[in-house]
Amino acid sequence: MAARGTTRRIPEKDSTIACVQCDGLAVMKMVKHCHEESTSNMDVAQGALLGLVVDDCLEITNCFPFPKQQDESMDEDEYQLAMMRRLRRVNVDHFHVGWYQSADVGNFLSLPLLESQYHYQTSIEESVVVIYDTQKSSRGFLSLKAYRLTPQAIEMYKDGEFTPEALLKLKVGYENLFVEVPVTIKNSALTNIMMSELAELIPEEEGSKFLDLGTASVLEGQLRCLMDRVDELNQEAIKFNRYQQLVSRQQQDKHRYLQKRAQENASRVAKDEPPLPEEDITKLFRPHPVPPRLQPMLTAGQINTYSQHISQFCSQSLAKLFITQALQNAKEQNSSP
Repeated sequence: MAARGTTRRIPEKDSTIACVQCDGLAVMKMVKHCHEESTSNMDVAQGALLGLVVDDCLEITNCFPFPKQQDESMDEDEYQLAMMRRLRRVNVDHFHVGWYQSADVGNFLSLPLLESQYHYQTSIEESVVVIYDTQKSSRGFLSLKAYRLTPQAIEMYKDGEFTPEALLKLKVGYENLFVEVPVTIKNSALTNIMMSELAELIPEEEGSKFLDLGTASVLEGQLRCLMDRVDELNQEAIKFNRYQQLVSRQQQDKHRYLQKRAQENASRVAKDEPPLPEEDITKLFRPHPVPPRLQPMLTAGQINTYSQHISQFCSQSLAKLFITQALQNAKEQNSSP
């Protein structure tokens, strides 16, 4: 396993895919599916990505949703194979290049996602997972990001040891668990012409939305989720500190037991008596199970994601809130007698 044997050389970076290029049709199908699931039953929307690999660029040209888990009569693997066969018959790219999943206020980093991407990436080397944020996109900011597991994360999950020693040996942390791949959206020339014509029909804004607080709900949701994840990480830290205290107390008890036994053997030898028989220390002092560190690492990564989203997306909202608060206070002071 990871904690035993010779040290293996693991590449620091994943150079298989440098960029992801999505067709407008595939993006619209993902957006439609994710919003339908989020508004109807608040389920996580998932689907397959189809496309081709050209040099170091992954081109996503089509996609289709996975069947719902409630439908037990349909096998997911058979459904995917049937869909790809039908797409092949109509001359559509049918090569499986990854999968997509919806997210709510950036909440996507979890054990199921890690396990699914590991299986995808070990079977299809160029596969990616595309995360679409429904909350952020509904406020007018398209959030479409592609991620891949790093070589260290793949090696960690393959070994199956999530102890602090194994993670330290592989140099795996939340900051290098996933790597983000740049995503670009490409449309045909006719689509670009139509979008240019539609843009001319939209009336120009006259600067009346500088203090629009429409993104305040997204900021509130991300701050609440951030507090929840901080509480979870605090609970995990308490568990690990308790484990360290138990190990330290056990080491002290073992040391005292060995000293006492050595003194008894010395006194027995002085009395020409045979020493006490050897005992297995590990049976008397059984080692405490090491708490796995994978879930705390994912929680720390989710906290980092929330922090980045808040600093990038919600900094303007915070400034607007402070400005409107100052205007409200000034209005109240002027209206008071």
